[in-house]
Amino acid sequence: MEHPYTNDLIQETSPYLLQHAHNPVDWKPWNEQTLAQAKKENKLLLISIGYSSCHWCHVMEHESFENTEVAQLMNAHFINIKVDREERPDVDNVYMNAVQLMTGRGGWPLNAIALPDGRPVWGGTYFPKEEWTSALEQIAKLYQTAPEKLIEYAEKLDQGMQEMDAIIPNESTPDFKLETLQNAISQWSRQWDTRQGGLNRAPKFMMPNNYLFLLRYAHQNQDQEILEYVNTTLEQIAFGGVNDHVGGGFARYSVDTKWHVPHFEKMLYDNAQLVSLYALAYTKTKNLLYKETVYQTLAFIAREMTTEDGAFYSAIDADSLTADGILEEGAYYVWTKNELQTLIGDDFDLFKEYYNINSYGKWEKDNYVLIRQDTDQDFSKEFDISVQEIISKKNKWHEDLLRFRESKKEKPRLDDKILTSWNGLMIKGYVDAYRAFNEEEFLTAALKNATFISTHLLKEDGGLNRTFKNGKSTINGYLEDYAAIVDAFIALYEVTADNQWLNKAKQLTDYTFEHFQNPENNLFFFTSNQDPSLASRNTEFYDNVIPSSNSIMAKNLFMLSHYYSDNTYGDTAKAMLHNIQPSIEQSPTSFSNWMDGILNYTMPFYELVIVGKDAEVLRQEFDSHYIPNKLTATSTIKSDQDIFKGRYHDDRTFIYVCVNNTCQLPVETVKAALKLMEV
Repeated sequence: MEHPYTNDLIQETSPYLLQHAHNPVDWKPWNEQTLAQAKKENKLLLISIGYSSCHWCHVMEHESFENTEVAQLMNAHFINIKVDREERPDVDNVYMNAVQLMTGRGGWPLNAIALPDGRPVWGGTYFPKEEWTSALEQIAKLYQTAPEKLIEYAEKLDQGMQEMDAIIPNESTPDFKLETLQNAISQWSRQWDTRQGGLNRAPKFMMPNNYLFLLRYAHQNQDQEILEYVNTTLEQIAFGGVNDHVGGGFARYSVDTKWHVPHFEKMLYDNAQLVSLYALAYTKTKNLLYKETVYQTLAFIAREMTTEDGAFYSAIDADSLTADGILEEGAYYVWTKNELQTLIGDDFDLFKEYYNINSYGKWEKDNYVLIRQDTDQDFSKEFDISVQEIISKKNKWHEDLLRFRESKKEKPRLDDKILTSWNGLMIKGYVDAYRAFNEEEFLTAALKNATFISTHLLKEDGGLNRTFKNGKSTINGYLEDYAAIVDAFIALYEVTADNQWLNKAKQLTDYTFEHFQNPENNLFFFTSNQDPSLASRNTEFYDNVIPSSNSIMAKNLFMLSHYYSDNTYGDTAKAMLHNIQPSIEQSPTSFSNWMDGILNYTMPFYELVIVGKDAEVLRQEFDSHYIPNKLTATSTIKSDQDIFKGRYHDDRTFIYVCVNNTCQLPVETVKAALKLMEV
């Protein structure tokens, strides 16, 4: 029997869209044909946005989108569009801004109603079935009887959205003061949880860039109080249930204040940035917990999130089937006491103390989420067991539990699309781990992925595509794709001295100037001028779980201005930071990466040039130190590149330390160079 609906999502490659391909809703993907159909039929657009590992997206699908009566209502009055927010962040940005203006909050699932031309008129997040159908009936009736009311509202909302995105050019001369950062941190610190780390509320998101900035600020300003807060946060996150102690990798956030019970999905972007954070924090503190965390996380990435070609998958779902066949959040990751006793055996008494199989670690339905409270050193003293023996036992526990989990439990669904920007973040994570630990396999993974991106996602015109799936590279890239890849390629150049990565970073940057820049404020639009226009053309500048594409780009331009004698890069970076600076004190948590960029101007930033046959050895020695205010250029051979001209000697390796285009006399040891850098 044929279905009386035409769900077009079966032709898509996105795992999220394919999850909805058999709903009785006339779902269509977001494309020019769908939008043209809405205008031709003069029907409202119903835009529903989510992602594959979104728990409440699955709930709403089950309650409403799988229900034939609800589907009939949707099909009768709307052109229904399903959007994977990870594939189409441009569409998500527009309707997220609209919903936040209308309701004061946002999240996923994100549901919006728009006029046939795409301008939003109504929206929200998750709706129970009765609320959803009631709202749709009212809006459909209003559009039939008084469409002018919706048009008037759309015009007002459109004006609000334009103002929301407005960055007014700062006409004064760029001037960056440490006081701006001090005032912002003073305000921000009132929200800090100095006992459990993070912000003093639940849920708790890890927000890696916040701590990358605070770590750097504390280091450069010798602020022990902030450094202690950062270390408390990093330690508690690593101890918490948000860190998968059995298989490695981090969940997206914690629903409680002690980082215990996660929202169990695992996102590539979180893990990529947390690897960078823990690796750099290790170079500062030499805390072995941070090293263990990096190695465990990258073992998870290699095992579960990496293709044979070296690309990285996007996400792993929170939900999986229980032994009874019920789809349940966290089922793959939680344990009963009986399971653990059987699997751990004679060591269970020690295990239960280490991972709190007690009231502290209990979650619900007799399930436990593993959580630590002590460092290995403290645990060693308390239980009279050597640290080495703890580590040995722990490795065996993890192997046994992981083997059981992988063989006996139903795995969560994998979102196997490749996203360019998130892969860029993961390249950077691997490079930062390589810098910290000089582990060759980390560099190999970074290079393999960078080669994949260059081969499969770089277009003939020099631009990037957004996604790769089933052998196809699709969707024109967004600013976040360029920003993350340029950042990753610059980092690769620093550790390999291979000019191809610096050249590609420059070429991609020049492409963004041509296709993304807004000359009015020197920032960059999120979408290319080659893309079909949306209801509004956004400028993404708030730092969130991932730093904003503009703040990453500003730091990229600052770096490139040191490698190339092109004033455009440095002048644009300054202008971007200068235009954002007035907003920083209003909401410090939304500008941490911008503040990190401002540190480049308020305190010395070192250009470290190492030339000679031992350049690579010396570069590795430098990278074992935490020096966040430097860039590196190394060459073991004579080079015509501007930064190396006149600096090569056949029989000696020299280190040049420069600040603001002024260089000290060259030295030949890292120790001597560190002294010049006041490190």
